[in-house]
Amino acid sequence: MKMQWALIAGLVFALLTGIFAVINVDSVQVNLLFNTVRVPLILLILGCTLIGGIIVGSYGIYRQYRLQRENKRLKLRITELEASAASTAVPDSYDNIDSLRSNEPEPDDQLHNDSIGSQHKGNSPGTL
Repeated sequence: MKMQWALIAGLVFALLTGIFAVINVDSVQVNLLFNTVRVPLILLILGCTLIGGIIVGSYGIYRQYRLQRENKRLKLRITELEASAASTAVPDSYDNIDSLRSNEPEPDDQLHNDSIGSQHKGNSPGTL
């Protein structure tokens, strides 16, 4: 939608510039620093508008190129960070699993602990 408005504004500006240039058809003197030239004002207006458009367009192309280059660099950085996060996340999760397993009592130890606990309660060993 933004591009449509920019296109419409550009066309309106071009139409107004064209009308303004056609109204001013008299010849004027232009000082080119080393020489003075008589040029029809219509050519001067259209020429200056064209030069301004080229300058603005060149800046827009440069800015677009710079943004694309930065975008490409940032995408590469994201993939590097994702790869490093994936490579460090896998051993981390294995370490956590191993530490959880080491904290769990073995089934025989649990049976032994239950029998010791039941002895303290006055029950005979081996009964639960």
